[in-house]
Amino acid sequence: MSRKPFRRASDAERRADLIDAMLDCIAEGGIQNATVREVAERAGVSGGLIRHYFATKEQLLHAAYRHTMVAMTEISAEAGMADGKSAQAKFAGFVSACLMPPMIDARRLSLWAAFIAMARIDPAMGAIHRESYLEYRGLIERLLAGAYEEAGRSVAPVVVRRLAIEVNAVLDGLWLEGSLAGDLFEGQELLKAGLHSVGSITGLRLDHIEG
Repeated sequence: MSRKPFRRASDAERRADLIDAMLDCIAEGGIQNATVREVAERAGVSGGLIRHYFATKEQLLHAAYRHTMVAMTEISAEAGMADGKSAQAKFAGFVSACLMPPMIDARRLSLWAAFIAMARIDPAMGAIHRESYLEYRGLIERLLAGAYEEAGRSVAPVVVRRLAIEVNAVLDGLWLEGSLAGDLFEGQELLKAGLHSVGSITGLRLDHIEG
């Protein structure tokens, strides 16, 4: 573990540093390793300074979980909002981003697994999970609705919602396996499987789109 040298920083920067330090501790040794002392040591600050920004360790954990989920959503959302592409290509880009680095990542999986284990026993963590899930599913719904509209297909919102639930489940499963044991998949096998599966669910051809 390396200790960061102390530096003057704004409140936002200091909070970000503490969240990063918390995430590093969790990634390396699990939540049990992420004590206030360890986080302070890694961030190069005192425990008292941590309490200035986060009244409890739990508050810092909640902030770290939200940061993790926001970052994951942003990776896929950025691909789904690429300029100069058709709505169907944006949807295909979103699916692809879910199944490639930096989304497919062992460290990211370790963090997610550590946090998700707390979601059922910590109401605040559970609320963050629900909020993140609904935001991600909503993104899928918007991209899917746009692809259907572009294709001239009239699909009821209730159907788009159901399909988004199915797409999310497939992407979650493939992301989990890709991050846990990526060496089991050859070349772009995981990506192709995702595009084919999502295409089968939605009735959209995604595995032939170049951009």
